[in-house]
Amino acid sequence: MTTSYTKEDIFRFADEQNVKFIRLQFTDILGIIKNVEIPVSQLGKALDNKMMFDGSSIEGFVRIEESDMYLFPDLATWVVFPWTAEKGKVARLICDIYNPDGTIFAGDPRANLKRVLAEMHDLGFTDFNLGPEPEFFLFKLDEKGKPTLELNDNAGYFDLAPTDLGENCRRDIVLELEEMGFEIEASHHEVAPGQHEIDFKYEDAVTACDNIQTFKLVVKTIARKHGLHATFMPKPLFGVNGSGMHFNMSLFNESGNAFFDENGEEQLSETAYQFLAGMLKHAQGYTAVTNPTVNSFKRLVPGYEAPCYIAWSGKNRSPLVRVPSSRGLSTRLELRSVDPAANPYLAMAVLLRAGLDGIKNKLTPPKPVDRNIYGMNEEERHAHGIYDLPESLALALKELVNDEVIVDGLGEHILEHFVEAKIIECDMFRTAVHQWERDQYMEIY
Repeated sequence: MTTSYTKEDIFRFADEQNVKFIRLQFTDILGIIKNVEIPVSQLGKALDNKMMFDGSSIEGFVRIEESDMYLFPDLATWVVFPWTAEKGKVARLICDIYNPDGTIFAGDPRANLKRVLAEMHDLGFTDFNLGPEPEFFLFKLDEKGKPTLELNDNAGYFDLAPTDLGENCRRDIVLELEEMGFEIEASHHEVAPGQHEIDFKYEDAVTACDNIQTFKLVVKTIARKHGLHATFMPKPLFGVNGSGMHFNMSLFNESGNAFFDENGEEQLSETAYQFLAGMLKHAQGYTAVTNPTVNSFKRLVPGYEAPCYIAWSGKNRSPLVRVPSSRGLSTRLELRSVDPAANPYLAMAVLLRAGLDGIKNKLTPPKPVDRNIYGMNEEERHAHGIYDLPESLALALKELVNDEVIVDGLGEHILEHFVEAKIIECDMFRTAVHQWERDQYMEIY
């Protein structure tokens, strides 16, 4: 459960823990963490919601003529960074963004998720929980502190030291996270050389997204202390698995897990099947949000364990959505396409909106696919009602703007600025000349 703190608690924590600076953090539309750092002498002003910043400098926020924005700290997000100096530690508070007139800023991804959660509450549900499984790569730094493409291990799935030379770094990351209050469930080497995964306990949707952002910051910080660069880029290397961030999602009501029905087919409730149907129906529409970079689509290809096709199963790991075998309170749906470049607040908002559409319209999912989809040809897939995810960010954006449910999940402001930024990204990639092209064409033409 999320901890509740008062202003007096925050002042006491700052004093007891020798905090000298506070980072007021928030996330822009592209999922990048931003912060305004203040000395502890300004903490009172911050807790009175009087700290301002220039929103026109933040991607997708506001124009220069309407730049003043207010930071409203969420007191439950107080945490002290363990690695900061003993003589004056640094704490952080995650903030919601407000307009000068006191209204919630429509372009704040965190506030937008809360808006969709309010719709969930109106339908009689109490909580939407998320258990993420973020993966990342560790690369060596050069003498100038810049990341290289040199890995520090050649280990594989679940390997141990000395093969897994990233084990010490990963262990230190886990220790720092635990000191910050994370409940770590597992940490291990992933399939590709240099690739790692650390899983932490599920939380309510907003807290889980806060945790993802905090996790990324900790991983990058501790990796650098080991002379390494941690990247959440979905596919940094050709020929090996990319990094995913599977989302394990469950919906709760007053009676408990709304996805569980002891007497239902596969012990899944009607609500679970309806939510699943909504996720499958809108998969092409939300892929631009869950896989938001040009590079994301280098991961969503056959042969590297990432899903390419819109289907579900409880028995194999090739479909888009998997239903893990746990039941009771642990009954959940696992979406396997999400990658760690996604803005977690936006991804959660559109996935919840898709699932709620399934519930509201009593949608029925197709039959589960228990065969290896990668072994089917296109004709076989279509015969089973299995269609492809978009093959590029450009195609995914077209699906996004044509899906009214997902558009509603983002809201007008975020949609406009997100699509604008991503169209620019696609065009920059399209017009750039890449080394592959030189290798292919320089000599023969």
